[in-house]
Order: sequence, then structure tokens, then C-alpha cells
Amino acid sequence: MKTTIASVLLAGTFSLAAFQAEAADKVTLQLKWVTQAQFGGYYVAKDKGFYEEEGLDVEIKPGGPDIAPAQVIAGGGADVIVDWMPSALATREKGVPLVNIAQPFKSSGMMLTCLKETGVTSPDDFKGKTLGVWFFGNEYPFLSWMNHLGIKTDGGADGVTVLKQGFNVDPLIQKQAACISTMTYNEYWQVIDAGITPEDLVTFKYEDQGVATLEDGLYVLEDKLADPAFKERMVKFVRASMKGWKYAEENPDEAAEIVLENDSTGAQTEKHQKRMMGEVAKLTAGSNGALDEADYKRTVATLLGGGSDPVISKEPEGAWTHAITDEALK
Repeated sequence: MKTTIASVLLAGTFSLAAFQAEAADKVTLQLKWVTQAQFGGYYVAKDKGFYEEEGLDVEIKPGGPDIAPAQVIAGGGADVIVDWMPSALATREKGVPLVNIAQPFKSSGMMLTCLKETGVTSPDDFKGKTLGVWFFGNEYPFLSWMNHLGIKTDGGADGVTVLKQGFNVDPLIQKQAACISTMTYNEYWQVIDAGITPEDLVTFKYEDQGVATLEDGLYVLEDKLADPAFKERMVKFVRASMKGWKYAEENPDEAAEIVLENDSTGAQTEKHQKRMMGEVAKLTAGSNGALDEADYKRTVATLLGGGSDPVISKEPEGAWTHAITDEALK
């Protein structure tokens, strides 16, 4: 059989590609929720080759209603996870030593969305009402807020009845609750798309109430940071991820399209994802990836304060580090 120079070169190209793929450091990222623009920066970093430029082979694992990122990483199913700080700190106190290595989200998108017809015009009107609350670690900001307000969550005229809310807006649409948990970039718009006008709603952003806590940080297990090779992978991962986030901020429509291309379920719509990416960009704006210590302290103070049943019982130690971002941002 005749061997041509072209075939030799082609074979060499395939061999080099195979070698590079094998040589790439593998990193598994577990998301907090399903594939959507909330995680646009990571999908952009993968699509644009930012991870590949760092010598990384990154697997992005979508989350879902039955997936707890902390359990996944504790069981060895991920190297790094996306989680909200209240959940991460509560999990750390329970014995899973999560450490925040980066904080792409600067602001909180969480809020309560209420039907105006229920008479809720201020937090004082929550008493005696039914409020929809997400659980699986998402309840901590709400419980902390109620503690700060001095409102019990076990029902009654002077308390609130907590409705365990699914990850949808049905309780508000069906008028099972006066208010439900929503994100500025997601469920609020589902309410609007269901035919309820903004004029029929009253919203309470956690940011405006002074009880905002940090969301969508990157967390690893503490003992892993003792491994220099792991730390190096995380430096590369954070650097590439933040490059992805800043690209997504500047090009939200393109970022949304990249997210849609990675949605294997086909459940997302272009309209919703583009709108979501625009709102998410407002929350990542102002962050270079490094955790702001003042934001961390505010979150801890919120979780510790406001009642006899705080989310965490003591000041955390070793729950965050700048070691990764100090290197990644050089």
C-alpha cells in the first residue's frame, strides 16, 4: 500500500490531537441547577476554547431538583461546584468542608414576588400569609430574613405559613400563596409570561431589604487545596471561567445562544435565555472573580443574626480563600 506524505502528516495530526486531549487536565464542574444562562460564563468558556487554552478538559454537569451539589462533591462526583453561600456555610458547619475559591456573582438576584391583591405592600404584611419557599438549601436566605423580621415560620396570625415551593411559579398563578420565591433572571419572568402584569405584583429584593447573601460562588473541598496540582488546575479553571463570564456580560445574546446549544433537553427558549442572560450580567458585573471580604462578612452576619434559630451557629473559619484568585488574576 502506497503511503503519501499527506497521509503521514494527517496521521501525525490525529496523533497530536489525541495526545493533547489525553494530556489535558480534567475538571468536573457541578452546576446548582439545569443548563441555563445562570451559568452562561462556564458554557462560554468551554465553547470559546478558554478552558482548552489553559490545558483543561472541563465537563459541565447540569443540576436539577434532585441534585445537591454539596453531596455530589462530597461523594467524589465533582472537583468544583456552584453553590449559594448560605447553603455552603450551613453544609460546612455540618461537616462537609466546602471552601469558596471564587465569587463570579457580585449581587443577589433573589426576591419574593407577591400578588398585589393579597394586600402585601411591605414586609409588615407578611404575617398571616402563605409564602412559597424553595428548599434543598435554598431556604436559608428566607429563614434568615424572617428571623431578622422577628416573624415565625410555623403559621398563625403573627407568623407566616411556609409553602414548600417547587421550582415553578404555580403557587402564585393558582393563588395558593400570597408570595413566592423568584429570581430576577428567571421565575419573575415566568410569572409575567403567565399573563400577570408587573402592575399586579409587588416585589421584595433581598438586596433592597439588607439581607442579601452571596449566590453562585465556586466551592471545592478544603483538603483538595493541599494538593499543588489541584490548586494549579483551579487557578486555570477560575481564570478561564472569569474570561467566559466577562465575555458573556459583553455579549449576552451570543452567550444565551451558546447556552441553548448545550441544553440537551430542549426545554429552554431563546427569548427566555436571552432575557435571563441580560439579567444575570447585572449580577456578575463588578466582580473579577475574587471574593469581596465585605460581602462575605455581610453574608455571615445575616446568617448568624436575627433570632433564636440562625442558619449557622458560629463564625466560620477557613470557609474561603484568595489563594486561587490571587494567582488567576495576575
